[in-house]
Amino acid sequence: MKDFWRLWLRERLPALALFALCCVVFGATFWLYGLPLGAAGYPALVCLVLWLAYALLRGARAAKKHKMLSALTAAMAEEMLPSAATADDADYRRIIALLQDARKAQETAAARKYADMTEYYTLWAHQIKTPIAAMKLTLQNEDTPLSRRLNSELGRVERYVEMVLAYLRLDGEATDYVLREYELDPIVRCAVKKFSLEFIERRLALDVKATGARVLTDEKWLSFVLEQLISNALKYTPEGKISIYLEGKSTLCVEDTGIGIAPEDLPRIFEQGYTGYNGRADKQASGLGLYLCRRVCCNLGHGISAQSEPGKGTIVRIDLARKEFSYE
Repeated sequence: MKDFWRLWLRERLPALALFALCCVVFGATFWLYGLPLGAAGYPALVCLVLWLAYALLRGARAAKKHKMLSALTAAMAEEMLPSAATADDADYRRIIALLQDARKAQETAAARKYADMTEYYTLWAHQIKTPIAAMKLTLQNEDTPLSRRLNSELGRVERYVEMVLAYLRLDGEATDYVLREYELDPIVRCAVKKFSLEFIERRLALDVKATGARVLTDEKWLSFVLEQLISNALKYTPEGKISIYLEGKSTLCVEDTGIGIAPEDLPRIFEQGYTGYNGRADKQASGLGLYLCRRVCCNLGHGISAQSEPGKGTIVRIDLARKEFSYE
């Protein structure tokens, strides 16, 4: 309200200056003609008091109106606006009504377009799973370097499809989160098993330590996060090992001995679309994997952070201690 009164007084300064100038003119005229100045000063004082009373009354009404409009700024509901006191107010109401109608029409069109796009890509993602499953079944009967390589690539395609579905579900109106208490070790083993062929083919060591922990989470979505982290670790670890272990009572760590992350990239790796130096060198990074991990962890009430040093590897920590549930 201080800003309002400051602006309000500034708008009335010209009128007050004009009134003072008129008082000076009258005073000078009375003085030149030798008339008593009190004859001009007393009426001027009365007029000043009346003007101030009127101005304060109008100011109080304007302050009340300003307060109502400020409270309705976010809602922008035309039917809740103050009644029109002047022709200008009525014109402004009509303009606001037209703007609101245009905004609602744009929001409806955008929502319809987004729903159609979501439906299309969801259908595509489910349909593409059929040929992927068929190819994996076909390759199960073979055990050659080529079949193992193809299986590994099919697994990568499958993870990309899951990323698409996860991205669509995160911004959807409905969610399928099922929060229960789960044993952590089976979730970790299930996530690691999907990458077994890739570990064997690339001759990377895997060190998974039993946690014995029970956590309140969603099994499917936590598995999605772990798979993304393991996939990233494999992508940027040409040699060495990947370790998964529990730090403290509830912090699950995925550690690799890979190329690491540049210090200037580290604060932004969880941003949408940010690939950093490693992603630009890879030329196939989308910048979505870690962003989705952060969004999912936030929705589950888990924390996620990363620590890295170029040339020495990366540690990503998932704090599974239950925080306040915050669905975006």
